[in-house]
Amino acid sequence: MTETTLTLVCPSCQSINRLPIARLAAGPRCGSCHARLFDGHPAEVDAAGFDRHLQHDQIPVLADLWAPWCGPCRAMAPIFVQAAARLEPQMRLIKLNADTAPAILARFGVRSIPNLLLFRNGTPIGQTAGAMPLEQMVHWVQSHCGAPA
Repeated sequence: MTETTLTLVCPSCQSINRLPIARLAAGPRCGSCHARLFDGHPAEVDAAGFDRHLQHDQIPVLADLWAPWCGPCRAMAPIFVQAAARLEPQMRLIKLNADTAPAILARFGVRSIPNLLLFRNGTPIGQTAGAMPLEQMVHWVQSHCGAPA
């Protein structure tokens, strides 16, 4: 990354895009599939997509590890969408179904869901378990990386 550009993974086609930082808030689109790089919703990813975002996104990544059978996960889902609308494009929000990615849960020591993992440059900088209200989630993110909200 130079001082004026960054790379982002397209949530639709997984292509890597180089983007001038000045265009981050201007509704950038993927150079390959032309989908919006940010649409105010978390990107649903599989294990490979999770790793791709961690490896290539040069903005913080907030991951929600959840499962469809988990009541607290379902309760937190709309709050995570609200967080995406509030935190993007300074941060990428992704959702990973924990049932489909046991190796990732093991890699990060996840023992309960919902579980939020916060990364900067692919390195974990925060982790918390349990559902939380929007303001608490935003405050938790800000306390770890100072992301504007």
